[in-house]
Amino acid sequence: MRIGINARNLLAKKLEGFGQYTLEITKRICEQNPQHEFILFFDRPYDPQFIFSDNVKPVVISPPTRHPILYIIWFEWRLKNALKKEKIDVFWSPDGFSCLSSLIPHIITIHDLNFEHNPKDLPWIVSRYFRFFFPKFARKAKKIITVSEYSKEDICTTYGIKKEKVEVIYNAANTAFRQLTEQEKSDTKNDFTSGNDFFIFVGSLHPRKNIQNLIFAFELFCVSNKAIKLVIVGSDMWKESNLVISDEVRKQLIFTGHIENLQLTKLMGSALALTYIPYFEGFGIPLVEAMNCGIPIIAANTTCLPEIAQDAAIYCNPFDVNDIAEKMLLVQSNSKLQEDLANKSIERSKHFDWELAAKKVGLEIKKILETVTN
Repeated sequence: MRIGINARNLLAKKLEGFGQYTLEITKRICEQNPQHEFILFFDRPYDPQFIFSDNVKPVVISPPTRHPILYIIWFEWRLKNALKKEKIDVFWSPDGFSCLSSLIPHIITIHDLNFEHNPKDLPWIVSRYFRFFFPKFARKAKKIITVSEYSKEDICTTYGIKKEKVEVIYNAANTAFRQLTEQEKSDTKNDFTSGNDFFIFVGSLHPRKNIQNLIFAFELFCVSNKAIKLVIVGSDMWKESNLVISDEVRKQLIFTGHIENLQLTKLMGSALALTYIPYFEGFGIPLVEAMNCGIPIIAANTTCLPEIAQDAAIYCNPFDVNDIAEKMLLVQSNSKLQEDLANKSIERSKHFDWELAAKKVGLEIKKILETVTN
């Protein structure tokens, strides 16, 4: 059978959330199912590393889809024709986008509905596109995959989707993330923070990630802890220049931009704690990356985060900078709490595995294929 996959987020050296998810699942599905042919649809020239096995065929469709008008052209016209030409039996879209004009059965992954609840987080025209098309994508799809029970409930409630149509399959972390030796931690701190301890945030610099409140809270924390740094790792979806940062606290901040997993592992594994306080999230892969590294987690008490981290984190109100600062001080000053959270992180990490996630996605594809052949 011929399985089509939306691979437009597979961008070399630019893998953020959707791209990482697409990579981890697609690579494994292709390897786990050599009996099928997988047609990967790219929207620009692709990197050969994404041709994972002999049963993968790349197809490039222009134009690159980085604007709502181009979304419509690509998905509703160019992709529709390509699906027909390649004789695709079922199509899976890891980022939730779909082709309404195609009769081929679709499976889509919807990670979260932040654009429904916080539309001002996106440019007006992008928000308008998402809020107009995604309800239609959800209703057209033969199956919806999502990444947390929180997101499932949100999708079903917001779009009026029956619960049996939505399958929860948890994300995981790249296998590069691991516990470091004390020497590795020391070397990393010397390389990045002049030997100082540090908190870390990982994620795109997007409004919903709540970077501004994290910085305000860190400024309060620094009143009594001027030696601790805050390392912020992520691409600039929200420019650093848009953040309000005092001259005093700026000395304690380190913006790395996007970095590759091997380097990120060293930073994550050397951190005092992950500070991850978005006000809306569908899963939160950095939580599992931190768990694999065995470090404490400070997380927001909102949306899916308590479901994913459970007792491996301490929680704060993401809208209360005093509460965030207090939790940072609590972790930094309490070595017993650090050890307890680190141990719970390691234990909780065992519940997340990309191999298992890929098998579950593959099973959903298989179920749809069976309806096609019957």
